This record gives sequence, structure tokens and C-alpha cells, in this order.
Amino acid sequence: MTGTTEGVRSESELVRRRELANFLRARRERISPEQVGLPLGGRRRTPGLRREEVAQLAGVGITWYTWLEQGRDINASEQVLDAICGSLRLEPHERAHLFLLAGAPMPAAEKECRAITPAMRAMLGKLDPYPAAVYSARTDILAYNRSFNWLFDVDSLPFEERNSMLQCFTNPRWQARMPDWEDGMPRSVAQLRASMADHGAEPGWKSLVKRLRQESPAFAAQWEKHEIQPMRNNTKRFIHPDAGLLCFDYTHLWFGRSSETRLTTYTPADPETAGKLPSF
Repeated sequence: MTGTTEGVRSESELVRRRELANFLRARRERISPEQVGLPLGGRRRTPGLRREEVAQLAGVGITWYTWLEQGRDINASEQVLDAICGSLRLEPHERAHLFLLAGAPMPAAEKECRAITPAMRAMLGKLDPYPAAVYSARTDILAYNRSFNWLFDVDSLPFEERNSMLQCFTNPRWQARMPDWEDGMPRSVAQLRASMADHGAEPGWKSLVKRLRQESPAFAAQWEKHEIQPMRNNTKRFIHPDAGLLCFDYTHLWFGRSSETRLTTYTPADPETAGKLPSF
């Protein structure tokens, strides 16, 4: 019996290290040398950074980093993993995923997302009392202002669970705040599928979709339809536990020409909603 248990554990470790290798490679290939201040350096056989460039940026040995990306059985300290996260420009949710795959204890979740600049945070603050949040392409909630927290109570969620699709499909409390959830659900799934076209091989995206399909029959049924839609501005209604019915026009704004990070603002669609917003 002990041998069987050890065999299962060994197989699990192999799968984990293989996923780590795929994750590191996918993240390395999406970063261009120019993004990290390196010269292009002639023709490249593969897109993105070379292994030696990631090792150089992280301050680790090229052989050690190669072994890590090959899924070998080596241990990495929190400091080294953190340096690699910085070199690959990982968002907090991706960083948590890397630590998990590396089998390392995850440090206390960072409340500040490195992808969010001080200018972005200043904009969020100035938009109060209109709710506003910054999202990744994967619908991770990267930052938000006080009014957005008033609308959704994001502070009560564990840091790694702050993903709008995950909450909309698996959290009854979020669904209860959206009276038109069933009508809008197909559009949300179609938008996620369209966004995933550029990220289909990435473990973070695959793990999100896998979890949604497992935990939400509604998502699983809609996902199988293979519908796609671009992300458009629209109008949404919410039911706040204290303020009652609210109606907002929401607008998506992207940070740069090729950026997938977006700011979504919620502007009152009627005087009644405007009059119910909190004052800070």
C-alpha cells in the first residue's frame, strides 16, 4: 500500500513539474526583448526571450534555469522564484500559479499589483463615486476603487479568487447582485472564448476554464457552443443589498495600443442610480 501511495505521489510530482516547464516556456515566449530593455540581437528561432536572457534578468545561472524549465527535480527558493516572476512580468495571479507549480510555499498575497502603475491608481481614485476597476484579459480584477468595492465587496474575497468570471459563475452572492445574469451569461462566455484565442496554450487560462467547467454547469453548457463576441460597452443592472436597484453604463478603456489590461468604468445610467452612490 505504501508503494502505491508513493507511486501516485511520484506521478503527481512529474505532472506538476511538467506543467511548471510549460508555464515558464509560455511566459518566456510572450515577452519581447524590447519590453525588458534588451537588444533584439539578430534572428531568433523562437519568439520572446531566450532562456539565458531570463536567467540574466533574474540573476540566476543559465544551467539552473534550464533545468527548472525542463521540469527537473530541483528546488527553488522564494527569492529566486520572485526574481523569475519579475523577469517574466507575471501578474499576481500568474505569480501565485508559478509558486504553486514550483511546490513552494506562497508568500503572503500582495495587495498591490505590479502591473498597475501609480497613474492608474490615481485615475481609479479620482473616478469615485463612480465604480471602476482594472482587469486583465483573463478577467482577473487587478485593482479597483472604493465604489467598485461597495458594489461588489471585493475585499471579502481571497486575493487569488478575484476573477470576475469565476465569481459570476461560482459565487451565488455575486449572482444575486445581477438580476440580468442569465441573459448576460452567454455574452460573457463568448467574450472569454474570443479573448482566449491568443492564450489557448497558457496554463493559467486553461486552469480557469477547467475550473469553470467543473464548478458551473451553466458555463460548461455555454462553453460547448463555441460562440465568440468582441467586448463591447453596454448597460448593466445591479441589486445592492443596501441601495437596491442600480443601473450603470459601463465603458471599457485599454491602456495602450497593444495592451490587454483594461479599465472598466460604471457611469450611472439614470438620476436614481446617481443619487444612491456612496460619498467618500
